[in-house]
Amino acid sequence: MTINTPEWVKHAVFYQIYPDRFARSPRAEPPLGTQFKPWGTPPQEQGFQGGDLYGVVDKLDYLQDLGITAIYFNPIFSSASNHRYHTFDYMQVDPLLGGNEALRELLDEAHARDMKVMLDGVFNHASRGFWAFHHILETGGNSPYLDWFIIDGWPLRPYTSDKDNPTNYSAWWDLPALPKLNTDNLGVRAYIMEVARYWLEFGIDGWRLDVPAEIDDDSFWQEFRQVVKGVNPEAYICGEIWVPAQRWLQGDQFDAVMNYLFSRAAMSFFGARTLNKKYDRDDLTIKAITAPAMAKKIDEMHDLYDWAINQVQLNLLDSHDTARALWIMGNDKSALKLCLLFQMTMPGAPCIYYGDEIGLSTGDDPHCREAFPWHKPETWDNDLLTFYQQATELRHAHPVLRTGSFEKLYATGKIYGFVRRLDDEIAIVLFNSGIKKKSVRVKVDGLTDRLQGVWPTENKTYPIKGGKITIEIPARGVVVAITTEDNL
Repeated sequence: MTINTPEWVKHAVFYQIYPDRFARSPRAEPPLGTQFKPWGTPPQEQGFQGGDLYGVVDKLDYLQDLGITAIYFNPIFSSASNHRYHTFDYMQVDPLLGGNEALRELLDEAHARDMKVMLDGVFNHASRGFWAFHHILETGGNSPYLDWFIIDGWPLRPYTSDKDNPTNYSAWWDLPALPKLNTDNLGVRAYIMEVARYWLEFGIDGWRLDVPAEIDDDSFWQEFRQVVKGVNPEAYICGEIWVPAQRWLQGDQFDAVMNYLFSRAAMSFFGARTLNKKYDRDDLTIKAITAPAMAKKIDEMHDLYDWAINQVQLNLLDSHDTARALWIMGNDKSALKLCLLFQMTMPGAPCIYYGDEIGLSTGDDPHCREAFPWHKPETWDNDLLTFYQQATELRHAHPVLRTGSFEKLYATGKIYGFVRRLDDEIAIVLFNSGIKKKSVRVKVDGLTDRLQGVWPTENKTYPIKGGKITIEIPARGVVVAITTEDNL
């Protein structure tokens, strides 16, 4: 099978937004009588802080200056939770976010800036308030929607769940608020496909799929792909799979997954000196590694999939489901910068979690879901923000860093590097995770003259002698050198 993946994703820089906590617009008109918690309320208090889609529109210039070309949103449909993974109306953008009209404006304004928009599709489970489940709660065994869910006993226990009174219907993690949809039911299946089709026709550019492995049915996802690609062949389908995902990445289901294998490798290597001793997660294990181990992890990661898949993997460091990368790496900003440059020079689409670029550093959910501190600009790390802007600019400026081939070049001690090739262009990227500068001499086939540095400075050239090149890498630094016209 020939595997086709969206071309635009190969060139994209994503930014993940948690809608309730990114920006509240003075233009928004939430339903009368509603009240929000004050902006910046500690996230562990839960509740709604009033971020909305108009607020995102208001900040599109900020995102454009940051180098963002695609936005990934956590769920935006009507829901009785601030994270909105408890969907009760898949056809309605939550009125607290501005409703469908706000999404229309956002899509129009984003597309005018050549930005794409990917929504979060929560299709494994709905909520107690979802109309079909609510029908069952009201009418019991008389409801015609009984088979839309998997019911194990009566009366239903939608608000209690403990050892003595367990949830008596299938629910995500046995949480009664999240009844699992029966995707074997043809009506459920048709409904989800219609949701996917409707919002693509509305203008979104892709779906991020929440816990798709829990819909354990290849034919479901194959049909989903046919529906999505039938509306827009360039729409992006990205699944939330935290482990090797060959089953779903054969060209007939997803285009890519959230690449937590990338996250583990990057933070384990670049953050090795300072990893936070309080960090402990079995599903996202991060432990100090050396360059040879790093090279092994990256090569194994790439070997899992077809090259067309590797080029569109969503290469993230952190997300709404993890502690922030800076916190994980012990607030070592040099480690975060190395990770960022790794994102920007590797195959796959880099994804920045909102606020990382100004130095937000917090532990796991709910702490990682804090409000963006627009109201406290004095807390921003503006030097870090500038660094993020420069790093995204580096990626945008050099096609070889986006779609070039990939080959390990060097992996010894604390130095890891690779070479990327696109047509006649060659880029060498070398990372030094150590605290002392280091010179390395490497052999690069196909070069006879010199390379021109493009990071950290364009004022440095690297002559090639006998097919080899010597590069001095700053402590905790990166060198990116690329062929010039003289080499061609």
